Amino acid sequence: MAAARFRVEGRVQGVGFRAATRAQALVLGLRGYARNLADGGVEIVAEGGPDALDALARWLEDGPPTAQVERVGRFVHAENDPGPGFDIR
Repeated sequence: MAAARFRVEGRVQGVGFRAATRAQALVLGLRGYARNLADGGVEIVAEGGPDALDALARWLEDGPPTAQVERVGRFVHAENDPGPGFDIR
């Protein structure tokens, strides 16, 4: 298992970004969560296979059609057993 934390900036709140991210993460077999940040960004913590994390990173570059992604940061994240599934917080 590998883990990563992503920070997505742009028009990513109020456009279904977290729900779409959850759907994509589940398709990829990832566990973790997506949550809104006070500054208007979205944080995603995901755990799973390295190829699945790379696929999520590519998807986040565009996100759902309603979003306007300006920037995606990917950071190393210690595995922390996020539990089953993928949550929206």
